[in-house]
Amino acid sequence: MSKIENKKQEEESSTTTNTMAWPDIEEEFVIPELLHIEGVKKLHMSIQNEWDYLQKSACQTAAGRALWKHVIHDPLAHLFAGETHLRNLHTKIQRDRLNNAREVSGVILAVRTLWFDTRIQAALDSFDNDATQVVLLGAGMDARSYRLNCLNKSDVFEVDFPDVLQTKTRLVQAAVSSREELKMTAKSLIEVATDIRDKDWFEKLKKSGFVPEINTVWVLEGILYYLSHTEAMQVLNLIAEKCTVTSTVLLADFMNKPSASLPNSVFHFYSDWPDQLLPSLGFSHVKLSQIGDPDANFGLLHNPLNLFNKLLRLPRTAQIHPDDGTPCCRLYLVEASGSPPPAKSIVNNVNL
Repeated sequence: MSKIENKKQEEESSTTTNTMAWPDIEEEFVIPELLHIEGVKKLHMSIQNEWDYLQKSACQTAAGRALWKHVIHDPLAHLFAGETHLRNLHTKIQRDRLNNAREVSGVILAVRTLWFDTRIQAALDSFDNDATQVVLLGAGMDARSYRLNCLNKSDVFEVDFPDVLQTKTRLVQAAVSSREELKMTAKSLIEVATDIRDKDWFEKLKKSGFVPEINTVWVLEGILYYLSHTEAMQVLNLIAEKCTVTSTVLLADFMNKPSASLPNSVFHFYSDWPDQLLPSLGFSHVKLSQIGDPDANFGLLHNPLNLFNKLLRLPRTAQIHPDDGTPCCRLYLVEASGSPPPAKSIVNNVNL
């Protein structure tokens, strides 16, 4: 086979492989019926007019899950996202498709969601059917309590701003009234209205029924980097302390310094080495993955020239990409765990 034929075959293979990663969306954006309900429209109008960037990020995440529906089954994603965020992401994906982009808008959200889903299930399986709690800090518009069957024996606590949880509840009520098939998959769902930047958030969590002595999975998805360094460390230290009380699993994503230092960034906390930070706090086992790693790919990042695969070929110490001078922005997906030491057997030394 000639070099020209070889090159042509590689290009065709790359094009075919890259096409497989595109979200299955319509060319023209179609508004879901639920978003036509007057009460739902008013709720989303309030979101657009009254919520700040941190609160709105919950709807942006939901939009990613909604438009990557060929890999994420989320019955509430469209409803939680709202027309504005769905339309914005739809436009970006269509533009990426026209430009045959190597990275498709929303793919990070899709990979991140799938990684958290798989690690939540693995963590719960590791508890061998013991009583478990799952705490979603900065839960936003998360719908795992309605879509993950692995939560059927777990009490789920959603912690977020009061207005976010109130709006979310009203949106779910709208879905229930129009869709009888919507069912909760979690054993129970408890909403905890508080700001985790406040010092008393853990006390409010306990007053809501959280039991510190029960095995717990802590889910911090898309939240740490919005906190200040002091606030983030307070949260991480508090969770680490629970390793001395019961089996504890932390699932979190961390940005590195270049990611949090971009112009006009709204992010604050970062860690270039969370796999070193967390053991220093008290976690005994830590596993770090990057977008594009074998366990953080899910068949959505085929193109070897996409940003994430290129970053994997560079050492983590690199701050600037040597090829184009752009910042090496990385997102780390981290699982950490710890347990109290097994109780020492008491030896009876009484002489008979």
